[in-house]
Amino acid sequence: MAFLNVKPADACRWDVVSLGEVMLRLDPGEGRIHTTRTFSVWEGGGEYNVCRGARRCFGLRASVVTALADNPVGRLVEDFILQGGVDTSHIRWAAYDGIGRNVRNGLNFTERGFGVRGARGCSDRGHTAVAQLKPGDIDWDALFGQEGVRWFHTGGIFAALSETTPEVAIEALKAAKKHGTMTSYDLNYRPSLWKGIGGQARAREVNKEIAKYVDVMIGNEEDFTASLGLEVPGVDANLTALPIDGFKRMIGEAVKAYPNFKVVATTLRSVKTATVNDWGAICWAEGQFHEATHRPGLEILDRVGGGDSFASGLIYGLMVKGDAAQAVNYGAAHGALAMTTPGDTSMATLAEVEKLVGGGGARVDR
Repeated sequence: MAFLNVKPADACRWDVVSLGEVMLRLDPGEGRIHTTRTFSVWEGGGEYNVCRGARRCFGLRASVVTALADNPVGRLVEDFILQGGVDTSHIRWAAYDGIGRNVRNGLNFTERGFGVRGARGCSDRGHTAVAQLKPGDIDWDALFGQEGVRWFHTGGIFAALSETTPEVAIEALKAAKKHGTMTSYDLNYRPSLWKGIGGQARAREVNKEIAKYVDVMIGNEEDFTASLGLEVPGVDANLTALPIDGFKRMIGEAVKAYPNFKVVATTLRSVKTATVNDWGAICWAEGQFHEATHRPGLEILDRVGGGDSFASGLIYGLMVKGDAAQAVNYGAAHGALAMTTPGDTSMATLAEVEKLVGGGGARVDR
């Protein structure tokens, strides 16, 4: 896809680099947070999940820029990152004070939901090492200029962590553009994160500024309204109706407002129950819309990370396949598969994604 001008692989050390927080997720399985006695433990984070999926499913060279408190919990998160094949050389380690008074690592308690009971998350991420990042802490010129990066990804979760993280995101995006790196951003609006630092008004102020430096803008059904103030005509409050034409008009408005956008993509999810959703996606590129295969009645085990897996599949499709129509289908298929397994991160393989993209079903493989 020549219009994206992705740098050649042999000119860069990294295919994909993400900037964001990596938390320890505590999962009560089929139980609930407030009644369980055991948790399974995973790693996860909106921006990190994208580079992890790019590495683990799609075989791309990936690294994460983040910060962790240097204690056993931080080293456990590091171990998970290493198991996912993601490079850890750009982790900034913060000295631990012994009890977490000054710096700590983020915890994310998430239950999956079932039927009429929706999934629920309870984050414990105040005063984390990554939230304390400020401009100047990361040598972006060394990363983008000396090591070389083909694609840089960050998002609205990182931007919402503190007063300084939006400045770090903008600093990184500017450096990426300076060195010819493609940039993508997932709006990922979380009311709980913005509530204490200015709410939706502050979210829009921050994201409207960040959007100026983004090549590929990604969001879900609600994000473009909450984060950029763009309305989707015909969408009801409970997201039971998702008119494609309404989203196309919204994307058209986004492209007018931000002519720097080369691709705009959104997942389409209407929630029937916590375990049955209609799932699809559309993207705009070079003046054309491309719609992924729609999957009504998709059965879901764990919905967390579905949008991040969509993003990693989309990025793979744009970088490697060079085709927006294929890219949105790779993203939608990867997101669908990621929601069939527990945890934030994808357990899908490229062969499984390509089987689904090609129309394959769920018959047993032997």
